[in-house]
This record gives sequence, C-alpha cells and structure tokens, in this order.
Amino acid sequence: MTVTHDFNTILSRFSLSASQLTMGGLTMSQIENIVGDNAFYAYDKHIIAQTIEQLKQQLPNQIKLHYAIKANPYLPLLHFIAPLVDGLDVASQGELMKAIQTTTPNHNISFAGPGKRDPELLSAITSGVIINVESPTELLRIEKLALTQHNIAQVALRVNPAFELKASGMKMTGGAKPFGIDSEKITKLIDYIDNSAMEFRGLHIFSGSQNLNPEALIEAHNKTFELANELLSQRIKQSKISINIGGGFGIPYFPGESELNISGICDNLNLLLNQYKKLCQNNEIVMELGRYLVASSGVYVSKVIDIKESRGTKYIVTNGGLHHHLSNSGNFGQVIRKNYPVAVANQLENTPTETVNIVGPLCTPLDIIAHKVKLPSIVIGDHIVVFQSGAYGATASPQQFLGHPKVNEILL
Repeated sequence: MTVTHDFNTILSRFSLSASQLTMGGLTMSQIENIVGDNAFYAYDKHIIAQTIEQLKQQLPNQIKLHYAIKANPYLPLLHFIAPLVDGLDVASQGELMKAIQTTTPNHNISFAGPGKRDPELLSAITSGVIINVESPTELLRIEKLALTQHNIAQVALRVNPAFELKASGMKMTGGAKPFGIDSEKITKLIDYIDNSAMEFRGLHIFSGSQNLNPEALIEAHNKTFELANELLSQRIKQSKISINIGGGFGIPYFPGESELNISGICDNLNLLLNQYKKLCQNNEIVMELGRYLVASSGVYVSKVIDIKESRGTKYIVTNGGLHHHLSNSGNFGQVIRKNYPVAVANQLENTPTETVNIVGPLCTPLDIIAHKVKLPSIVIGDHIVVFQSGAYGATASPQQFLGHPKVNEILL
C-alpha cells in the first residue's frame, strides 16, 4: 500500500477494491458522481462507531463520554454520533441549535466559550443546557437573564488550574488564560451559586488538546481529580453534579507519530475512581472528546486538474486546498509545516515513482496540500486523498476565500 506515511493502522480501517480506496462500497470517483464535481470530505460511519465502541470498552463504566461538536458539526455525522455517546458539548448558539435537535437530552448538553453573548446565554438558559461559566462577570449576567425569564440557570464553573497538560498541541490551562476561572477563585463562586436562584451543576476542567503522550494525560488526570476533590470538599450543598475532566486525546498526523495507547490512561482512571470514591460515587465524571472520535474516519479528496514542471520541480494542481482544509495546509497552528498522510485514491498499491508538490487552485503560495511527497505516477483526473481529515476540516477553513466553490461533505 503506497502512501506518504507509514500509517498502516490508519489505512487498515478503510476498504480497498483493486487498489482503489472505497467508502461505503464506493470509489472516490463514484462518490464524486454523487456529491458533485468538486473537492469533498467523506466520513465513514463504520470507523466512527468502531472508534467509540473500542474506547468505551477500555474506559471505566463510570466515565460518561461526551462528543465536542466543534471537532465536526456536520449534521448527518452529529445525528449518527449522538445515540452512541452520553452527551454533547457545544461552543456557540449555532452548535447548541444543532445539539438540542438530536436525541441527546438537553440536560446532557454543555455550553462552553469565553465570550458568550447575552442572546447565546438566553438560549442556553431557556433550553436547560449546562452553561460552563468562564468568568465571574458572565455568572452575574447569567443570573440576571435567568431572573428576567423566571427561569433557573444550570451552571458549571470552567476552572483554569495552575497546572497545564504537558506535550499538548493546544494548552488551555496553567498561568494566565482567557479560558475559565482561576482555580483559587472557584470556591467562593460555588458558595455564591448555592445561595442563588441558579443551579450548580459541576466543574469543567479542560487542560488541552491533541496529546499523544499517555504519561502527560495521566499526570493531568491525577491533578484534575485532586483539584476537583479539593474544590468540592467544603461544599455544604451536596446535590449530584458533573465533573468534566476534559479530553485531550490526540491522533497521529505526521511521520514519527504513533497512535495514542490509552490502556494505561484507562487503568489510571480506574485507580482514581477508587482513590476518590466519595467524590466519584456522588457525582458524574465526564470525558469530553472530539477529534479522537471522528478524525480518523474522514478523508479529504480533491481532483487533479493540471500537472506542470517549474525548474525541476513537478507540481500537481488540484481543485482543493487551504480554503477547504486549512489545518492540512499548515496554517492552523503548525509552526513548521508537515504533511498529513496523502495517497492517490486509485493507486494505493502502486509503487512510488516520483516526488511531487501538490497544490490547490488559490493565488497564494500557502495553498499546499502536500510538499515533496513520493507517489505513484499521477495523471489529470486522479484523486488525491488526505487521511486523518474527519476533524477541524470544512468548518475550520476559510471557504469563502477567493470565491472558489465550497467543499462537499457526505457520511457513508
């Protein structure tokens, strides 16, 4: 199987037919016939379901699994995932509107984000979802809005602990952060909520994302449980609440990266549930994951529309690029650009014969799909596939940039 990365585990999730990648029994050319003559994302239902099932088999039964919609809010995918998980997490009123129309009960939906506007808060209060409060000022705004509506707001406090998730792609805690409330201010706010018309529903401690280091995740979980126990130990009002320990599970994108081994993480969670038995028996422990659940299920597919050489370098030009898949272009957080795993859809078992640069149609040198990759001989009309593309794709990309057609999506 010829690709630009040694990602046999990733590729083994998909099906092959006569050297062609297939999804839902269809080749990439057949999928293009269905969705239209433009670049597209395709997501595999089987891979999503298998990923969630395998994770649940290893996680302690007591841990509730939530899906963070921001990773991929494509509506058919969301409706497919909702019955497979225990709850949903949203980061805007737009995502909230999608979430409350799934099978997920509203009380199992939480709403996070450091800059919620009053209309968003009002929507959350009215629908009865849990609001992860990001500041004392936001808490007062929620209380005022709830009183005007003669409603009881369901609130949790997002905590910014002093520790951080080491080796994390994006660090969300530790030091000064725009996310959450510093841990030393939390206890007083819990007391305030307990003596208000609002309902205290728990803590949200999300330390970081895209982490492939089991030891770092274990250390963060140890500190998260310790902190949650400390913050709640003096609470007089002992109604059942939710403790969201975040997620952070990463997936391999680049050469040299390996799949996250979660067995040790899950073993440690079992130990923590036993160590903090009183805390965990009385409350609900939530793990919030997005990328980990959907990224490996998705591919981004563009068609070769031109091939040319420039001073000894061969360029493959396709109808897709950074306007559809910003993270793959390297412009979504990468300091030094690296290639996602890339293949020629109809030549997965052919031998690499040439080193090429794959670019998109945009008038910018940033429009890179793959740089200096070795692939089989490519002809106009072939399809270039970017794997690991099921998260932070279409909605995380500037699709209106330069006015090119938007990307298509399909769940198979």
